Amino acid sequence: MKKKGIITLIAGVVILAAAGMSVTVTAQNEYKLIRQFGKVKRVISSPGISMRLPFLETAATLPKETLLYDLSPSDVITRDKKTMISDSYVLWRIEDPLKFAQTLNSSIESGESRINTAVYNATKNAISSMSQDEVITCRDGELSEMVMSAVSDSMKQYGIELLEFETKQLDLPDDNKEAVYERMISERDNIAATYTAEGSSEAKVIRNTTDKEIAIQISEAEKQAEILRAEGEQEYMRILAQAYGEEERREFYSFVRSLDALKNSMQGENKTVILSEDSPIAKIFQGVSGTAWE
Repeated sequence: MKKKGIITLIAGVVILAAAGMSVTVTAQNEYKLIRQFGKVKRVISSPGISMRLPFLETAATLPKETLLYDLSPSDVITRDKKTMISDSYVLWRIEDPLKFAQTLNSSIESGESRINTAVYNATKNAISSMSQDEVITCRDGELSEMVMSAVSDSMKQYGIELLEFETKQLDLPDDNKEAVYERMISERDNIAATYTAEGSSEAKVIRNTTDKEIAIQISEAEKQAEILRAEGEQEYMRILAQAYGEEERREFYSFVRSLDALKNSMQGENKTVILSEDSPIAKIFQGVSGTAWE
């Protein structure tokens, strides 16, 4: 009886072990590769519980989520033979787990190695097509677009999808940073001097044009003033002629003019006026005969 119980216990353990080995649990963020004698028979991509043959089939796991691969900083050469240091990273995922398993033996390290080689070569080729100044001043995302365009299709043969390439830092080697910065400052100073010269030239043209317009306006104003002055003189002569045209008006006008002359001559503190007897003013005050004011 005791021997029979041991056999029953062993059989139960074997059954439980076989049952456990026949059940495969697939999580939301993973693929399950079911292998038979080392060859992948099928891929389970939906989360849940599935069955497999115990002892004959084994299960391996591949990640389904997005993975980050951080490339090591590396030297790259620009078109004008200047050295720069590129430090970048890649976001990727396993798009085809079966192809990934067949070409890379389900190894994440092998996949990252392929990515590293392809991305480094694409980065090197992209930067080698630009001068150092173009690399430094290129718009955001331009280098990433060039690298992604060169690499994306080549990774599909491994079942890999590249989601994003980004440059964390694109810097100059320490031994020539200062020289490059000084050259860039000098170039920017030259550009600024060119803009200043162009601005000064344009300002001179504007000033000359404005001065010419002002001179024309002043000339026109002076011409108009001369016309108005001539018209005033003409009107003055007309009024004067009209005033002297009649005897009474002429005598009255002479009287008023004489008074104005007397008034103008009495300036300062000395108010004494000495007149000769035949002076027109004296005749006014003396009532000399022959005038209208006798």
